[in-house]
Amino acid sequence: MKNLGKHAIVIGASMSGLLAARVLSDFYTTVTVLERDAFPSADIPRKGVPQGRHAHGLLARGSQLIEELFPGYNDEVVTQSGGLLGDVANDVLWIGRNVTLANGKSDLIGLLASRPVLEGNLRRRLLKLPNVRAMPDCAVRGLASDSARKHVTGVRMRVEGGPEEIVNADLIVDATGRGSSSATWLEELGYLPPAIERVEIGIGYMSRTYRRRPTDLNGKLGIVVAASAPNWRNAAMLAQESDSWIVSTGGFLGDEAPDDDRGFLAYLATLPTMQIHDVIASAEPLGDYRRYRYGYSLRRRYEKLARFPGNYLVFGDAICSFNPVYGQGMTVAAQEALTLQQCLLHAGSNELARRFFRAATKIVDIPWDIAVGNDLRNPHVEGARSSMLRFINWYIGKLHVAATRDSTLTTAFLNVVNLMIPPSSLLDPAIAWRVWRGQREARAAGPVARRPLRTDEWGEYVGTRGRK
Repeated sequence: MKNLGKHAIVIGASMSGLLAARVLSDFYTTVTVLERDAFPSADIPRKGVPQGRHAHGLLARGSQLIEELFPGYNDEVVTQSGGLLGDVANDVLWIGRNVTLANGKSDLIGLLASRPVLEGNLRRRLLKLPNVRAMPDCAVRGLASDSARKHVTGVRMRVEGGPEEIVNADLIVDATGRGSSSATWLEELGYLPPAIERVEIGIGYMSRTYRRRPTDLNGKLGIVVAASAPNWRNAAMLAQESDSWIVSTGGFLGDEAPDDDRGFLAYLATLPTMQIHDVIASAEPLGDYRRYRYGYSLRRRYEKLARFPGNYLVFGDAICSFNPVYGQGMTVAAQEALTLQQCLLHAGSNELARRFFRAATKIVDIPWDIAVGNDLRNPHVEGARSSMLRFINWYIGKLHVAATRDSTLTTAFLNVVNLMIPPSSLLDPAIAWRVWRGQREARAAGPVARRPLRTDEWGEYVGTRGRK
């Protein structure tokens, strides 16, 4: 590949930063990753990734794309760190709209491992490249520019214990996540900040790890429960390395699970399945309870800015961060990395920001619409509900009922969830016919079996707490 410059800087060693650095290593003589955290010596959670203690899994599309950038990555996570590869449609139980979707074999292969393992393996692979280096404990304070402020020329940074200095580069990429300071830095250079779209969801979930036994879930690798009426609570129990489960559960707008055994089990008993509750009721805990709060989904519309400095990009969650229960972030970052690669291949660094942001918008549109559209099913979440959105949510509800008997529909739905194909594929005539047929068969068979919610346990727990 052609050389576009001597030095590129990536701010942030998140999954998105590591993926961006991998692409840039093919085009720049040296790539430097600046990270404010210290890198742990083992694959353990670090301060800058608070979600690292909670449920993670790599969607099939993300697993596929990271494998393209780092051949052998999936196998390394499995053989060296104990991760698990599995058929998303057959090895995981999916419960949505309070019904269980039928399992069936598919080509959707996802990767299950903790966030520290996924990130640690990626970082080690990246830093084996001869032209990539990392600087931990490094705080970026702002941007340097030319006198006309038309091009970013470097960053103002400070390594812990040292003085502030300017490091020059031919390209700088901000991959610092949803807390990105790019809008502020751009204003300091005389540029307008991007318009923002924000959806308040108040997601809060509690997580804990447990010992995984071969008989749990009859050998399945996980179970995912999507939030639905009446209580809008979600949960995931996913197999991880070292024969463990990670269990995360929570709700919207402050409805959070307690951090004590009785309360946690009572909360799980209100889900439309008792399977997670029944597994962990007798499982050995491997760690403490951990809480994570996520107030809102956020999208920064950089593609709409009329002016943007040269030699600078914003990437990954710094552009858009989604409700984390959908597990889209790492896969979207991988898609953006491949898009950045194509932008650099086709026209180099010429008007790179304009071209990249325009292409990234098309990537972000789909997972944003999936996450926000589904969150807006909850009547307490504020946001515009177009007639098209109401129709799509109605149709997906019908698809779920039909998919309780039809694994082909399950796979079609999970192809969309895993960002393999666009949501419009679910309206293809062959799929729509199966939905119609499944609805007809469901009506003939009577109501779909739904587990009565165990509100008695939760109500008793809350009542006991209230009397203390």
